[in-house]
Amino acid sequence: MIDTERRSRATEAFFGRRKGKALRGQQAEKLEVLLPQFILDLSAPAPQPLNDLFPVPTERLRLEIGFGGGEHLIHRAREHPKTGFIGVEPFVNSMQKLLARVDDAGARNIRVYNDDATQVLDWLPDACLDQIDLLYPDPWPKKKHWKRRFVSQVNLSRFHRVLKPGALFCFASDIDTYVNWTLQHCQAHGGFEWTAQNATDWLTPYEGWPSTRYEAKARREGRSSAYLTFKRV
Repeated sequence: MIDTERRSRATEAFFGRRKGKALRGQQAEKLEVLLPQFILDLSAPAPQPLNDLFPVPTERLRLEIGFGGGEHLIHRAREHPKTGFIGVEPFVNSMQKLLARVDDAGARNIRVYNDDATQVLDWLPDACLDQIDLLYPDPWPKKKHWKRRFVSQVNLSRFHRVLKPGALFCFASDIDTYVNWTLQHCQAHGGFEWTAQNATDWLTPYEGWPSTRYEAKARREGRSSAYLTFKRV
């Protein structure tokens, strides 16, 4: 099933709830202090070059959509200090966890956004990113909700616009229907080449991959994961 309908902003609801448990006093206070320091200001034009978003020198730029608990994002930011990372996550509790880790680690190569990732994608300039990571996104397992999956022809076109030629789109999931959905959509789009040469390529985690709580849950429940890499052509 290929979604070619251009949805309005009002119906582009790719995520569910925004809040979980109420943050404790100190957590809420820390979030209130840290979020303004790291959040993107989409009311202003994107800086040229985009690397100027960061107070430290950066050579590459990556976007992670839906960073969850932030394990992967903070790991990559510490692993690659010369890469600037933009992390998008609307869930308040997840944002608080990440920013607390960023503060503890002193990572200055991270910027965040706490709403719809399509707003960031539409704000970014053309051909500015070296990689987009969409890792264990909400699978919306019921067929009637598949239109809410983040991978769509509309969003792939957004990816294609902001990725540099030859840049990567990395997708990981433990839900077979979403893996197949993503393969079909990328093939139909025509702007992405799947880089796998054999089954080992997409069954093996990415180099330096830190296991996340979502992945651990999948393994406990007997599900294996797929790690798809597409090159922007």
